[in-house]
Amino acid sequence: MKILRIIVLNTMFASSLSFSYQKELMEIIKNEQCAPCEGGVQPLLQGEIYFLLNDFSEWKLIEEHPQKIERTFILKDFIQAMHFVNAIAKVAEREGHHPDIYIFYNKVTIQLYTHAIEGLSANDFILAGLIDEIFLQS
Repeated sequence: MKILRIIVLNTMFASSLSFSYQKELMEIIKNEQCAPCEGGVQPLLQGEIYFLLNDFSEWKLIEEHPQKIERTFILKDFIQAMHFVNAIAKVAEREGHHPDIYIFYNKVTIQLYTHAIEGLSANDFILAGLIDEIFLQS
């Protein structure tokens, strides 16, 4: 899964990330699951966000406060859109990381950001990858 390519963060941004954060990020990515976030950590840096977006070409950065990533999915019809949303809900609940979801008949727009830190974290990109996988299977 493309989430594993995020591992490059450890070397590319080593100077801007603390050792403990690097270690935590590597564990999260290796396990491909969201880590609990109660706040107290900094959002990803701008360079990290743009680097990660290279692997998520369908996702776009929303440049507002808080920064978010967003993708719109087009499905066959309303029923398929609802099945897709329900599948996302199951994964989001399992991961403990919940997206903002907008449904427009057969279009589903997902916005991701980490509410506790009012910005983007590794969790957002992990969940984006999981959502992409759900879409490929729908």
